[in-house]
Amino acid sequence: MLSNTADYALRAILALARHDGERPLRAEEVADAIATPRNYTAKILHALGRAGLLTSTRGPLGGYTLAVPPASLTVARIVDLFEEPPRAARCLLGAAPCNPLAPCAAHLRWSALIAARRRPLTSTTIADLLGGAPADAEPAAA
Repeated sequence: MLSNTADYALRAILALARHDGERPLRAEEVADAIATPRNYTAKILHALGRAGLLTSTRGPLGGYTLAVPPASLTVARIVDLFEEPPRAARCLLGAAPCNPLAPCAAHLRWSALIAARRRPLTSTTIADLLGGAPADAEPAAA
């Protein structure tokens, strides 16, 4: 479902969120915690920092911390840094680009399917993932 880079980025954010408020984590600590290559993880953390999702501190007590609260950081915001959101590049029923102003018979249904596939990424936050409740769980009756 996700590229390796997006998967590693999501895992890195989750590792940092689990330690949120404790202390900064060095890139090596994050890589070891999520079992990913250290150099690759460092590059991903740097990209997350450039995007404003992480802050970094230099020095012996330095490392990375979340710059965005877990409750307001969606999975889509992380994944979209490393993958392009899906879109219909061309019409399903022809070779021309998809034109929402002159939709084909499949356009509305296909657009709805694309949006439905993406909805869990845009509606799930890091706090949700750490909370452990299933996305489709209903609140308990009182």
